[in-house]
Amino acid sequence: MLFSSMLFIWIFLPIVLLGNFILGRLPLKYKQRIKLKNRFLLIASLFFYAWGGLYYLALMLAVIAINFFGGLWLSKIRVKKSKAWSLVLILAANLGLLFYFKYFNLFVSTIESIRKMESGGLGLKEVVLPIGISFYIFQAMSYVIDLYLEKTKVQRNIFDFGLYVSLFPQLIAGPIVQYKDIEHQLYRRKETPELVAEGIKRFCYGLAKKVLIANILGETVDRIWESNLSRVGVGTAILASVAYTLQIYYDFSGYSDMAIGLGKMLGFSFRENFNLPYLSASIREFWRRWHISLSSWFREYVYIPLGGSRAGKARMFLNLFIVFLLTGIWHGANYTFFFWGMYYALFIILERAFIGQFLEKHKWLGHIYAILVVSFGWIFFRADSFVDALNFIGGFFRFRTDTYSYLQFASLKTFLALILGLFLCGPAQVLVGKIYEKVKAKTLFRLGDTLVQMVLLLICICALTKGTYNPFIYFQF
Repeated sequence: MLFSSMLFIWIFLPIVLLGNFILGRLPLKYKQRIKLKNRFLLIASLFFYAWGGLYYLALMLAVIAINFFGGLWLSKIRVKKSKAWSLVLILAANLGLLFYFKYFNLFVSTIESIRKMESGGLGLKEVVLPIGISFYIFQAMSYVIDLYLEKTKVQRNIFDFGLYVSLFPQLIAGPIVQYKDIEHQLYRRKETPELVAEGIKRFCYGLAKKVLIANILGETVDRIWESNLSRVGVGTAILASVAYTLQIYYDFSGYSDMAIGLGKMLGFSFRENFNLPYLSASIREFWRRWHISLSSWFREYVYIPLGGSRAGKARMFLNLFIVFLLTGIWHGANYTFFFWGMYYALFIILERAFIGQFLEKHKWLGHIYAILVVSFGWIFFRADSFVDALNFIGGFFRFRTDTYSYLQFASLKTFLALILGLFLCGPAQVLVGKIYEKVKAKTLFRLGDTLVQMVLLLICICALTKGTYNPFIYFQF
């Protein structure tokens, strides 16, 4: 079930908000009310995920059970070595499930390719990838790791732990929420009209980013990538590259905005997942601004335990390479993602070793460098294979008369979305940021802001009612 669907907006969300509101007004003690609300949200979240298939739900329940009972087991062990091996077993169970459902098909196809067999030659059935598996498994693993490190307390109620893993706003696309950040919110959270209004605002703007920019640009991008890539010329290649760079940002950040907004409506506070990443002046800065919850997860649970930058430069470079290789692998079961991770590792290491200080001194060159590196990297992220990626890259150097014209793929709507997307991904915030801070509390501005939200919501609903194109890039992860 998509946040940007009529079913979610008109049926599921109103029922959940109304149910949560009613349970919060029952003449009971606060602890009893919060317990009922937690059970209600757990049922709603499980239903939300089960809408994609009971097969998906069974897997998520298995992940909840593994980490809940694994956490209880860890909490009872006092011998450090035994506790460490227990953690390894729990993580192996999580990663085993992740490998099977996400990477088994790639493993099989690689063996078939090495043995020069036709696709399906081994006779093994293709495994269906459950939606959001990487997100909720990483969330669950953060709990048992923090428990081992004594950064959080053991959760003894399986229903509350299940709610942490399955809470529908951040379930299938993040942000990745660490248990220690949400633990107290399971039992005490603010629910005020102001927070609900703020949540609605965040949801509306996130929905607009997704529907009115990402979806429009996505149609153009898909048409280009589905065409004969050997006939893509320079104009079409530039159009597709810019459009996809904006599409993936508005698609993912829009969904994160909606998740954060939904959390606010229900009294939960999730950490920000994006901070204007296309304003970055280096690749290091980009990864501090892009998919912040994933970057933080790898930093806290992989980079620092490996030694971070404490064991000398050579070890630091190796640690960075490992982290970004894993980042690429996390994103998908395709060798293009592996390359994408190593590609970023190369630039991060170069910045640490040589060019970091130069970029700090020459910010304007840093901005150009960062956006070019990121945009080029998205080509491999979008491509189904290296052959497709190389064919597409060749388009930047094709000036033949038989290549496609970019006008074959773009409409007026596309160009309007491009202009709006370019302006709102950083320049607008820089230009009006200080003014906004001064006027945001004024009554007239707030009334105007509310009107804009209502208009955007109405336009989005009309667009969703008319159109059938409504994918979400990060569902595959």
